[in-house]
Amino acid sequence: MSYTALYRKFRPDTFEDVKGQEHIVTTLKNQIKANRIGHAYLFCGTRGTGKTTVAKILAKAVNCEHPVDGSPCNQCETCRAIASGASMNVIEIDAASNNGVDNIREIREEVAYRPTQGKYKVYIIDEVHMLSVGAFNALLKTLEEPPSYVIFILATTEAHKIPVTILSRCQRYDFRRITIDTISARLMDLMEQEQVEVEERAIRYVAKAADGSMRDALSLLDQCIAFYLGQTLTYDKVLEVLGTVDTEVFSALLRQILSQNVVGCIHTLEELITQGKELGQLVTDFTWYLRNLLLVKNSSNMEEVLDVSTEHLKLLQEESTMVDTETLMRYIRVFSELSGQLRYASQKRVLVEIALIKLCRPSMEQGLDSVLDRLRILEEKVEQGIPLQAAPGAGAGYGGPVPPTGAGQGCGMAAPGGMPGVGGTAAPQEAPKKAAPEDLQQVKREWKMIVGQSEGMFKQMLLTARPKYNGDTGEAKLYVEFTNPLAANYVNNPEAAQMLERLIQGRIGKSVEVEMLLAAEHQKTGLAEISIDDLIKEAVHMPVVVEEEPDEE
Repeated sequence: MSYTALYRKFRPDTFEDVKGQEHIVTTLKNQIKANRIGHAYLFCGTRGTGKTTVAKILAKAVNCEHPVDGSPCNQCETCRAIASGASMNVIEIDAASNNGVDNIREIREEVAYRPTQGKYKVYIIDEVHMLSVGAFNALLKTLEEPPSYVIFILATTEAHKIPVTILSRCQRYDFRRITIDTISARLMDLMEQEQVEVEERAIRYVAKAADGSMRDALSLLDQCIAFYLGQTLTYDKVLEVLGTVDTEVFSALLRQILSQNVVGCIHTLEELITQGKELGQLVTDFTWYLRNLLLVKNSSNMEEVLDVSTEHLKLLQEESTMVDTETLMRYIRVFSELSGQLRYASQKRVLVEIALIKLCRPSMEQGLDSVLDRLRILEEKVEQGIPLQAAPGAGAGYGGPVPPTGAGQGCGMAAPGGMPGVGGTAAPQEAPKKAAPEDLQQVKREWKMIVGQSEGMFKQMLLTARPKYNGDTGEAKLYVEFTNPLAANYVNNPEAAQMLERLIQGRIGKSVEVEMLLAAEHQKTGLAEISIDDLIKEAVHMPVVVEEEPDEE
């Protein structure tokens, strides 16, 4: 006799055997016992949750000669005929391949004939959302007023695709995803019947991988048993067969990312690929691992929610102290975006490598969570006494701490205790000359070049700002007027002003005093746009005449 897959061998044949759908099973049993059977049912839910199974049990129950508490007896001639597929009263239709108007017309013609055996003629239409618009319209009248001996059971995984006119004619039952505990208990019971030795931890991992589908769980378990036929099925063996990664590997990978060890991350990825791990599953599992870590960090009572072992929980609690919430959310965001990209990518490995480098190098991104991650890295280096090297304009992107002028040529920060950020004390330099009023014209001309040296949000605000001077006083002071209300963080921020002063000084070679204002709030009078006409005249040594464009008629 040929082998029968576990999900077919142990398909429930009574309502009592259906697990995880008690809210549906109880309702149907009560209807049968009270003889309040509906004429049309719609079973909705994700794959492997029992829609077709319950439909077949219901078809047997309504025709059973000796029902037991609303369930079929499975002993009478009618039950045996339906179970073997020989009954003419239970018709299963696959709407994916029989989705035309002609197929539905055949049903309309057949319902005119009474059942040859039993009380009801039952039509089970699977994947009913695949029917064409014409087929749905042809089904409407029959579905609304079928003969008293006809029952329609429609099953679908995408209820939103079914017309409202069909939905309103059916009793709708939503099948829920089955919990890990329910799936695990069912699998352990079946393994005892099959006399297969298996670790409980391995069973729980299979149940988790099934994602709420009992059929998927049985298929995965069948695959694992076949690979290690005659052997005890352990947790490590399940991981190997399913191509998944153990949490210890994720822990090591996370620590490499936190220490910015790009080479270590790439080596770890290389080892996983060599072992045959599937990259899409790797990304999904690592995202789930980060999610668990985020929950542990933000709550102290997560044992029941996480469904992890005691050893794994201790490891998560230890790692939760090593990383802040914003950094974890950034990691989850990067890998969630990666998960969507991998679906249609031809170079999956390259995308995963880029994502790992992004996590190790937050400077590659300009988002707020990336900036916070960069701050974390800087703080760790300061605590360790590691000299810091900052690029020109670094730090301006987020309006964070900016060192005062003269803190050192190549450093944006000094370590605690007065230690210079760059090894050794900078050599004394000549104080730059102060700018004259006419130098503001050069600042105006070079404005885009100056702003281009800043970073992030500060750069975006400066690009829309207007450099001005005070026409009443004629002083060589630059007023930066922001029009965007979001720039309020930089107004009255001496550190941001000092940063812009250094950028200007580096560009024109003279020091300019800068004051930042918000256009909607400041009360200063006499501010005017800086004109560069005088600068042009000086360059060409001749009068400049600006011609006005003629008016269009």
